[in-house]
Amino acid sequence: MTRRAATSQAMSEFDHRYNMLIERFASEPEPAFNSPGEQEAGWGRRWGCNSDIGRLRMVLMHRPGEEMRVLDGLPLIPELGAYGDPASGAYWRGEVIPPLAEQQAQHDALAAALREEGVEVVMLNRAAPGRHKSVYTRDSCIALDGGAVVTRMGPRIRRGEERPVTETLAAIGMPILRTIAGTGLMEGGSFAYIRPDVAVIGVSSRVNEEGARQMEEVLALQGTRLIRVQIPGYRLHIDGAFVMIDHDVALVNPVILPFVFMQELKRLGIRMIALNHEDPSWAINCLAVAPGRVLMSDQVGPRTQEALDKAGISVRLVAYDKVYLGGGGIHCSTAPLVRDPV
Repeated sequence: MTRRAATSQAMSEFDHRYNMLIERFASEPEPAFNSPGEQEAGWGRRWGCNSDIGRLRMVLMHRPGEEMRVLDGLPLIPELGAYGDPASGAYWRGEVIPPLAEQQAQHDALAAALREEGVEVVMLNRAAPGRHKSVYTRDSCIALDGGAVVTRMGPRIRRGEERPVTETLAAIGMPILRTIAGTGLMEGGSFAYIRPDVAVIGVSSRVNEEGARQMEEVLALQGTRLIRVQIPGYRLHIDGAFVMIDHDVALVNPVILPFVFMQELKRLGIRMIALNHEDPSWAINCLAVAPGRVLMSDQVGPRTQEALDKAGISVRLVAYDKVYLGGGGIHCSTAPLVRDPV
């Protein structure tokens, strides 16, 4: 046998054995990435959420701190009734900036209430310098079944919050399913599960079609249909008008929620409880910690509480008006990372 022939035979034998090896230890696309077995084997636990009402097990928060100092010395813009600096992008809507200590006290009380409800509170590793809205962690990441989507914020003063969130998720070992990229804009306050197979995105000045399209791609892998809702005027997020609080119950503000969407909710069998018109509109910004169990601002009035009670919803009131002055409530200040599946 010639040297060339011997080499060819050896290579053929090697290829045969290699092919047998690959066949015996073949790639395995099933079970899917977000299946319980795959999650526990590869990522240590089952991550993410497939609803907004499953029992909350882990949440991401950020205690307001040094980044708030960027507000010191902001000029008042009388015609807006707000403080702001167009050069830096920092702004505070309203003419009252409460002391940092008061905001921290209310945030601490919310975190304590969550822990008492059996929720593990994960604090952001750090805040990006000067990003004074980092307390509203809801906007910077969205937990889906099996992991998180890191968003891309709209206004310049919020751009940059994404990096500390990514660092924190990586540090706790949570899979990142996607980072909103390109020209996409997406903020978590405008995303909600209605049920595991149906979700909604509020398209607004903070969420564009490209951001919604990228979210839709991830959701499609999980068999979840995405509804788009146009948020009216300059309102920012859908959680200012719609929050799921039980398997088939939502708290809504019908004054600003599009009629077509409310019709779709009825078609899906969702019972809507309207926030009473005498309540501050931001009181709707509540958080379900379990099906039919919510944490809500103590500013909500007795009529809304009565309606919730009749619907079998258990409410725990938390003082949060000082933090809300910065633009977000209890829902905005909490980014669920793990919920029991429903």
